[in-house]
Amino acid sequence: MEEQTFDLKAHWDGVYTRMAADAVSWYRPHLETSLRWIDAMADRKAPIIDVGGGHSRLVDDLIRLGYQDVTVLDVSETALQRAKERLGDEAKRVQWQAGNLLTAELPQSRYEVWHDRAVFHFLTNPEDRAAYVHQAERTIRPQGHLILATFGPEGPQKCSGLETCRYGPESLSAVLGPRFQLLDSLIEVHTTPSGKDQQFLYCHFRFV
Repeated sequence: MEEQTFDLKAHWDGVYTRMAADAVSWYRPHLETSLRWIDAMADRKAPIIDVGGGHSRLVDDLIRLGYQDVTVLDVSETALQRAKERLGDEAKRVQWQAGNLLTAELPQSRYEVWHDRAVFHFLTNPEDRAAYVHQAERTIRPQGHLILATFGPEGPQKCSGLETCRYGPESLSAVLGPRFQLLDSLIEVHTTPSGKDQQFLYCHFRFV
């Protein structure tokens, strides 16, 4: 029997179709840590990309704070459409891109800030992690920033029906490689809409 290929887009379109925006496990009204770090490192004209942004409300807060060059990338067109509908006319101020992060066509040395909350821990094979690092190295400008929030050492081993990886600062740094200099890290406990606690590791890297 021929082995079936996993359809990543269909999986995440299904998740975003079945579940309300504030019911998915990673939902958080405001990403306080991400916003604090972005505000400290980037001026309002800095190009920012939120990879795997889905219908996260980070983009709402970035627009509210006056950031002028924001891109949201996600494999799920359903999630992006929901975000556009929520933002209304403000959605015109955002660049939206639907596609798989690992293979998406992204401009070289474009972004001052690369933000990822809850994508990297789904990359369970080395080839996908290497493709992620390649995309980040190619598209973040020199001395730019990578903000990465992934499941911490005591985080879930599965999420949304998929296996995950868990990281500490050292193991995450090792995967990203020497061009990403770790500047800060912290552990944050995220309470899901259903009341369960999930441990997240937040890391801030400079691309050198």
